[in-house]
Amino acid sequence: MSDEMTPMMRQYRQIKSEMPDGVVLFFRLGDFYEMFFEDAKTAAPILDIALTRRNSVPMCGVPFHAVDGYIARLIKAGLKVAVCEQVEDASAAKGIVKREVTRIVTPGTATEDSILESGRHNFLAGVCCAGDVFGLALLDMSTGLFFGEEAGSLQILCDIIRRYAPTECIIPAESMNDMSLRDFLAGSVSGNLTSGEDWTFDYDTARDTMVRHLGVHSLDGFGCEGKRAIVGAAGGVLYYVKEDLRRQTGHIRSFALRMSSEFLLLDEATCGNLDLVPLRGQAAKFTLMGTLDVTKTAMGARMLRDWCWRPLVELRKITERHEAISVLCGNRPLLANLRDSLGHVRDMERLIMRIGSGMTNGRDIVAISESLKSVPSLRGQLEKIEDGLLSGLGGSMFELPELVALIDKAIVDEPPVTVKEGGIIRAGYNAELDELRSIAAKGRTWLAEYQASEQTRTGIKTLKVRHNRVFGYYIEISKGQLGNVPDNYNRKQTLVNAERFITPELKEYETKVFDAQDRAMALEYDLFMNVRQAVVDETARIQSTAGAIGCLDVISSLADRALAMRYTRPVMTEGDVVKIKGGRHPVVEQMSDRERFVPNDTELDCVSNQLIIITGPNMAGKSTYIRQVALIVIMAQMGSFVPADHAEIGVVDRVFTRVGASDDLARGRSTFMVEMQETANILNSATGRSLIVLDEIGRGTSTFDGISIAWAVAEYLHNNESVKAKTLFATHYHELTDLALTMQGVKNYNVQVKEKNDKIVFLRKIVPGGSDKSYGIQVARLAGMPQEVIDRAKEILANLEEGELGETGQPSIAKHRPRKSRDDAAQMDLF
Repeated sequence: MSDEMTPMMRQYRQIKSEMPDGVVLFFRLGDFYEMFFEDAKTAAPILDIALTRRNSVPMCGVPFHAVDGYIARLIKAGLKVAVCEQVEDASAAKGIVKREVTRIVTPGTATEDSILESGRHNFLAGVCCAGDVFGLALLDMSTGLFFGEEAGSLQILCDIIRRYAPTECIIPAESMNDMSLRDFLAGSVSGNLTSGEDWTFDYDTARDTMVRHLGVHSLDGFGCEGKRAIVGAAGGVLYYVKEDLRRQTGHIRSFALRMSSEFLLLDEATCGNLDLVPLRGQAAKFTLMGTLDVTKTAMGARMLRDWCWRPLVELRKITERHEAISVLCGNRPLLANLRDSLGHVRDMERLIMRIGSGMTNGRDIVAISESLKSVPSLRGQLEKIEDGLLSGLGGSMFELPELVALIDKAIVDEPPVTVKEGGIIRAGYNAELDELRSIAAKGRTWLAEYQASEQTRTGIKTLKVRHNRVFGYYIEISKGQLGNVPDNYNRKQTLVNAERFITPELKEYETKVFDAQDRAMALEYDLFMNVRQAVVDETARIQSTAGAIGCLDVISSLADRALAMRYTRPVMTEGDVVKIKGGRHPVVEQMSDRERFVPNDTELDCVSNQLIIITGPNMAGKSTYIRQVALIVIMAQMGSFVPADHAEIGVVDRVFTRVGASDDLARGRSTFMVEMQETANILNSATGRSLIVLDEIGRGTSTFDGISIAWAVAEYLHNNESVKAKTLFATHYHELTDLALTMQGVKNYNVQVKEKNDKIVFLRKIVPGGSDKSYGIQVARLAGMPQEVIDRAKEILANLEEGELGETGQPSIAKHRPRKSRDDAAQMDLF
């Protein structure tokens, strides 16, 4: 059958055979990218295009000028796409046009704007295991950000991966045999799990890959020499991108090792329970990031997300950020000027990536120039500030005036999308180009004059000199005037109502004009590539500038929010006290349709206020209160001012939350199992420097079981010296208030309500003392429950409160019955 295939199809088969499994090949044919065989069957329904057949071969195609949109749809469907281009001029080719795969796009390596979100990193992850240590490397191809972390267990690896939400993960092929690791990773990266060759993750090979790429003698300067798991993961990722996917990686200039000890650890449950950042598809305004994000640049938005995920634990760095915000809050004109200058900066991180990889056009070059024009203003303003962090950011910005001048001189203000069809270089930049353009421009005048002279010479008033892309220049004469055609006219094409001719003079001019146009376009492309290379040569300084601008953008955004929302600077200490006066929930207080927010105080430490039991009715605000305390601590440690009248925050090492009811059916876990596993993680992982927020422990099982578990958990947190963490414990089990009678560090608080005529009003105020009622029936009435149900529930509640027991020792809830003696009761009081 291969003998019957055309040369083009044999070429396609050869290129396709070199592709990894599961890659859809976009094969360039003229103005289209075609897909054949199984690729066509897979892609057609996703792209909503027609699946056709030619010689029994299934095929479909998309126009080349709209390819990014079609690639984006396949990538979002979890597929990989190889782009095969014509790499030689079809008119100059001898035989079949030479074609090569120029790039392979995968979910984790996509760099197209149509696929990416500007305020979110798109990470490719690599995982490698060395002994008991997991190494995780994360690469954002769109910005060049490349870093790694170590994890001592699969659970910690889980927390880190879920936090960064990579869209693709590559692991050694042998790790695919580890069912627990493979299944977990597949669920964490939306199923986009790729196996790489084992030897690329081997320490020696991976180290060599890293050293060669970074141009260094060892990895000591990056803090990861000898770290087998980290280096294995990073080297495996880099090899996959450079060799397997054939991608340009010149913009990846560094690697950073992030140490867990440098950051406040937040597990997956805590990040979700506190709504720190918007997950895909979630409304941003209902998250902490959505509340704080008024950044002006895409770099700033991505960095703010990272700050929310990774608050600090080092007091000096936290204080640096607070001081910088304080400086800007104290100088509103400076803050306004900085934010105005930031508003003119484009996404320099992704622009320099596209320029460096060759996937660029004149608009990207102009955008870099326009962004760099804001740097002198930013640096000038920061140089006047004595604050160390802000002045340091100014020192990390580079103005690059020579590069800006070159771009402005060479590139037109509004360049075309394409780079090989002319119109991109400014007039006056190159004398030779100006001359070639002049020849082409004068052609229009020459043609008009030539047409007039031929009309006069032949006497044919309707004679027209025209041009099209297929036939070039020609003279068109209607059928009725063919008798007047001169002998030197050579017939070129016959139409229904006219004939087209060419003359030696016109042919000579056509050659001259076409030659000038071709030379002009070729020269323009060469000149553009020279300018592009000048930008690429400044990649390191542009990346440094982009990073500093992103950080400045975050600080100015937090300063803006501090002023607009009446946030105060927290007092940070190394102690164990968390004392908040007039604390507010940063997200809830911004909801316009809510009642007026009521601030509350908090005092926690590891001695006399270590375990706070909070009781009160549903809907009264217990959950909001305990969440707001956790959010205030996180905001303080990420470097933000906080929603409170005053706050003293002793730096914590971890924040844990166990909030709400949810199941995990995909992993076979019921609501109660999820609750117990999250609680177990807290008890096994917390330290004396942690902050724990618990909401309704034990509610997923029977009342007696639930109370028993909640009581035992509270005792453990109070009595176990290694886990004696600051804890807020909201519960409906009023029995837990008795803990304060025997335990020094336990305090009771409740949410105040006002009850009148069997109705309640929530006052939202946290006050000392325990609550002896849950007011559940009153809340049911507020929810619209039928009155008949409300009345019956009150009757049943009265029976239960009287402790009436049936013959089996269970409460008699249906009706009143004669009370048995205590000796006959099968069920003893719990407490």
